[in-house]
Amino acid sequence: MSAYIGLLLGLIVMIICGNWLVSGSVQLARYFKISTFIIGLTVVAYVTSLPEVFISVEAALEGAHDISLGNVIGSNIANMGCVLAIVALVLPIPIRNRAIGFDIMMMFFVTSLLLIFGYNGIISFYEGLFFLTILITYTAWSIYKSRKNNTSKETIEATINPLQAILMILVAVIGLYFGSGWFVHGAREVALLWGVSERVIGISIVAIGTSMPELMTSLMAAFKKEADLSVGNIIGSNIFNVAGVLGITTVIQPLTITDHALFISDMMWLFGISAALLLTMIPLSRGKITRWEGLVLLSLFLAYMIVLYT
Repeated sequence: MSAYIGLLLGLIVMIICGNWLVSGSVQLARYFKISTFIIGLTVVAYVTSLPEVFISVEAALEGAHDISLGNVIGSNIANMGCVLAIVALVLPIPIRNRAIGFDIMMMFFVTSLLLIFGYNGIISFYEGLFFLTILITYTAWSIYKSRKNNTSKETIEATINPLQAILMILVAVIGLYFGSGWFVHGAREVALLWGVSERVIGISIVAIGTSMPELMTSLMAAFKKEADLSVGNIIGSNIFNVAGVLGITTVIQPLTITDHALFISDMMWLFGISAALLLTMIPLSRGKITRWEGLVLLSLFLAYMIVLYT
């Protein structure tokens, strides 16, 4: 019973703190006059992915490498096949930002690097460092472009001062740290109780649980007619999960891939759902993710879950 309590308590804490983290980060970004799309692509995407950072690092330090890697791959699949699909089912998502093509290509690029780096069975310290270099460069370039091209009409004024926003962020980060620890311990115990591998738990329960902040953020953005924030949040989260989460994790503790065939299989599913998402957005300048397309993405995600547990 303690395993389920730890899993549930950790998830609840992460969802609450994820919301605080999003609110504080959005207010801070608005104060510095960054556009809505870039807020979603960088600030919101990165802070909603902090549960993945804490869980992957915690799992790696405890030797649960399959949970660390499965968490990242599963979170990216869940972001597209579950989170964005549910948002589209609730409210179709218009694609208004013409520059989104570059960010999608960046998502495919870092995903391809993950496949290349993991092919030999280990993701090393230097490969993690390379991931972080890519992330820092990409983030700096995105913010620079946003501030250069931004107009006053594209931003909303902050409603709290920067110090309050920073305090909210710090409290949320502390909560995420403890919540992720409870979640990892609970997940490992559940894996033993269910008789399934840590990989399956990491790529399903843990991954879906850590995608809850993205789901809530994207849904709220959709209801507020902030489509750019919804899409930017998902694409940015996927980029950060690979380049940021795995980058930080492997710099601290290199990851060993215990089953090469399953790693390749999971990566093929990730590429397949990424390609399906790209197809729903074409043409990128006037695209729209409809309810029907959201249903297709959700069906692919459910098919993947069935394959995992059979």
